[in-house]
Amino acid sequence: MVGRVVKRAFKYRFYPTAVQAEQLARTFGCTRYVYNRALAERTRAWSQ
Repeated sequence: MVGRVVKRAFKYRFYPTAVQAEQLARTFGCTRYVYNRALAERTRAWSQ
């Protein structure tokens, strides 16, 4: 069995409350903003 890889995955359902959904939306929005700013900076630095 050397060299054999077994992959497993687990799926969980998540039912957030209204407050949790709002916090998640805010967090994902901030994360998206930071990622896009970093990507823009990297693209700008590469093009120079």
